[in-house]
Amino acid sequence: MLQQYSVQNGKIEQGVNGYPLIDIYIRPDESERRHLVDDCDIDEHTLLSSNDPDETPRVEIEDNHTAVILKYPKNYSAEDNFFFRVKSMGVFLFPAEQRIVIVVDDQIPLFTGRLMTLKTPQDVLLRILSQTIRHFETHLRIINMCSDELEHEINKPSGNKNQLDMFTLKKGLVYYTNALTGNQAVIDRLMRSASRIGFTEENREILEDQVIENHQFLAQARVYSEILTQLMATHESIINNNLNEMMKKMNAIVIAVSIPTFLTGVGGMSEFSAVLTDRKIHWAVGYPVFFGVMILLAYLIYWLIQRHYNSH
Repeated sequence: MLQQYSVQNGKIEQGVNGYPLIDIYIRPDESERRHLVDDCDIDEHTLLSSNDPDETPRVEIEDNHTAVILKYPKNYSAEDNFFFRVKSMGVFLFPAEQRIVIVVDDQIPLFTGRLMTLKTPQDVLLRILSQTIRHFETHLRIINMCSDELEHEINKPSGNKNQLDMFTLKKGLVYYTNALTGNQAVIDRLMRSASRIGFTEENREILEDQVIENHQFLAQARVYSEILTQLMATHESIINNNLNEMMKKMNAIVIAVSIPTFLTGVGGMSEFSAVLTDRKIHWAVGYPVFFGVMILLAYLIYWLIQRHYNSH
């Protein structure tokens, strides 16, 4: 699907009444792909890379255009269950034609928020870079909120759910870290090739600011990943400690019950039965007394075992 925009009075507006022109292809069909390859002279492999989530971010400078493959966060929804994915985007700069072509796999907010004054395709490219970086910032905030939520649930009995949710969130952070690292390589390459691409001194200053911002969010993603790793280790330690405490109590109960059971088995059919029959102690009195003594004995054994565990 093709959406056409243009820069009018320094701002991006829908339509083709200004310059530079901005063509956004969302999941281009076969005819649109053929147009981009045959008419725009875009390399077919590079075009396919624009919609490949596993593609490496890079910059390719051709004779009539510059191709930039970027990573951006996939729109997150509750159905994703803490899994934050990334996708690829292709930005193709045609300075001579005063045109920029964007190929994406999904509808994303490329031109929202505070807009810089735009005059050239290079300005639009920098605007896309800035918006992509800010998109990562927004998602990192959401990831931090999800991590806080899981941290509050860490002591609640939920089986393996919390552990799986933390693992899924950690997996998404790994993708984000790789994506931000790849985008950093793209920005560095744009800085080195600034004169060939046609960046002005003002453009270079904006690029330097973007280098700093991307570094900050990359460091933030790494910190969140490390915190989540520690949280997973803590959660696993708590589960193991709770299991050990439960096993100690179960062992104490088994031992406390087994000793009275042994005494009952040894003496219940002989001496105690003789007491009930020969000495004429009524069963309604003898058995409750016997059961009471066994219960007290079991409780005493359980208390002694627990005291022994707590002292070590």
